[in-house]
Amino acid sequence: MKTKIALFLGLLLTANVSFAELKIGFVNIPAVLEKAPQAEKAKKRLEQEFSPRDKQLVSQQKEIQSMEEKMTRDASVLSESEKRKLESDILNKKRDAKRAQQEFSEDFNVRRNEELGKLQRRIVEAIRGIAKDQDFDLLLTEGVIYANDEIDITSQVQQKLSTMPE
Repeated sequence: MKTKIALFLGLLLTANVSFAELKIGFVNIPAVLEKAPQAEKAKKRLEQEFSPRDKQLVSQQKEIQSMEEKMTRDASVLSESEKRKLESDILNKKRDAKRAQQEFSEDFNVRRNEELGKLQRRIVEAIRGIAKDQDFDLLLTEGVIYANDEIDITSQVQQKLSTMPE
């Protein structure tokens, strides 16, 4: 590891690169994602798309809960065959609800990832546009421990995203 660092430093010293001429910037991607207007619109689209299924899952859970309460409440007056039938119905409904919940989670995650992918592509497009317009030599996003406010262009990216069409 030390030899790699020494080699890197040696290359920097031997190469005639003047760092004073480099224009470097930094973008805080999580902050951009949090404040992007496209993110809010995507969230609303997801809520609108998955709200009916979510309500259906909630009603299934309530139905199962009421059946279990009936079983507990009426256990002494139910015949053995009625108890078995009610237990079987509860078990089947629980299985169906669990399956529906898993399908809902999988579908939601797929759609959320699609929306996130679209948004990330927009962010990259905005960052590249700013980099070209302002002649940046290097823009960093992740893995930066510290960035001076003078090179932080996060607000510019957010501003550019707000002007981009959906």
